Amino acid sequence: MKTTLFYGPWQCRREFMNGCQRGCASEGHTLKGCMWLADFKFDWEGSLVLLPVTVKAGSRYGIHHCCCNYPTLPKAAKEVERKRWEKIRDSFRDDWSKKFGEWPVDGGISWPGHHIRDLWHGGNPVEPNNIIPVQPSIHDEFNRAYPACYAGQAPWNTVGPDLPYTDN
Repeated sequence: MKTTLFYGPWQCRREFMNGCQRGCASEGHTLKGCMWLADFKFDWEGSLVLLPVTVKAGSRYGIHHCCCNYPTLPKAAKEVERKRWEKIRDSFRDDWSKKFGEWPVDGGISWPGHHIRDLWHGGNPVEPNNIIPVQPSIHDEFNRAYPACYAGQAPWNTVGPDLPYTDN
């Protein structure tokens, strides 16, 4: 199994934007924007047990964030949630590595774990499905783009292409 990560941020494709619209509304919130953060590409190669045939397969999974009009946490409450993350960060990275391959590292320093639904807007700091590894420069870019998404500003408030990158 090989996992390849492609990072945005990109405008959400129609499917993601529609899902965000439904998700925000179901929680009693208004959609302000949608940000496509990353694509996980999973490639598998192996042999069938019954036949001596090599088989290749793969799939993709898009990670996106819905910028609903969630209330924000006071600074002190956000810091409490950040401390919860810091307590489990190393064990989280170990668990992630067992499932998807080694947690990315640059120069001996682990990449940050990005909270898809950010802590300031009530994201769960220890929920495995809310955290992905992100290259430090990209993480900074995400953090700069989130306020515009929550403010309903372009380009996050409009639909983008179905696949905004090439991997060939």
